[in-house]
Amino acid sequence: MKNADQNKQTAEGGDNGVLRIKNLTKRFGAHLVLESISLGIEKGKTTVVIGPSGCGKTVLIKHLIVLLRPSSGEVYFKGRRIDNLREQELNEVRMHYGFLFQGGALFDSLNVFENIIFPIRQHFRINDWKVVEDLVKSKLSMVGLDGFQNYYPANLSGGQRKRVALARAIALNPEVILYDEPTTGLDPIRADIINELVLKLRRELGITTVVVTHDMKSAYKIADRIIMLHRGRLVADGDAEHIRNHPHPVVQQFINGQVSDEDLAALRMSGTVSQTQFMPRDFAK
Repeated sequence: MKNADQNKQTAEGGDNGVLRIKNLTKRFGAHLVLESISLGIEKGKTTVVIGPSGCGKTVLIKHLIVLLRPSSGEVYFKGRRIDNLREQELNEVRMHYGFLFQGGALFDSLNVFENIIFPIRQHFRINDWKVVEDLVKSKLSMVGLDGFQNYYPANLSGGQRKRVALARAIALNPEVILYDEPTTGLDPIRADIINELVLKLRRELGITTVVVTHDMKSAYKIADRIIMLHRGRLVADGDAEHIRNHPHPVVQQFINGQVSDEDLAALRMSGTVSQTQFMPRDFAK
């Protein structure tokens, strides 16, 4: 486990901070979502972001690819500040990223082949379709779905759609992949397939990985490092062992799935129970 000095260096970016944010604050109107976050993401490692719903996890990773811009603070990719770039300049930077959205975000009107080549067509003119066909075959093979090129999303299971979306995310051979809740909505077996693919891509392609998840089993399996957000602030940062034994009660409540005393007290409060019970026939015309 890292000592305090190593953790401080990592938080500030360090020598291997391929992605860095400095004093990042994000507000939506009067609502404060992220407050003064400073963080460095190490090259070739998997960083998992955990925390309760609404704590700012997805907002955070969207800043890493500048799908959102900070209210204050700075975002860097490979030492270059990117949050202040124009959209045309950002398009060039984003070619180095892959993004797996929570629902996969496949285009229903396009088949698997067309979905995977979508980012290629956005950035390049295709002159040699044989090369593109080989590329799609290669990416689908990596996620175990070669042969599904002509299928449409409606004909795929939830797990297969996630895997096709992942094949699309690596179509441009990115240096960084951002995953937003990759196992949400999947049964434990399909979820573990996604976990294995996350590990495979990092191992075989050396990709820097950032994963947002509520799934602690997944987090412990894939993470080199786990950070936890709570109410817009970073409250824990370390490897799986450090997080399991973290002294902060908020961390323990989250990783063990426990209701806080405050919430439990609210649930147990006595209240007025209506004595009138309505039946469906009472609403019939």
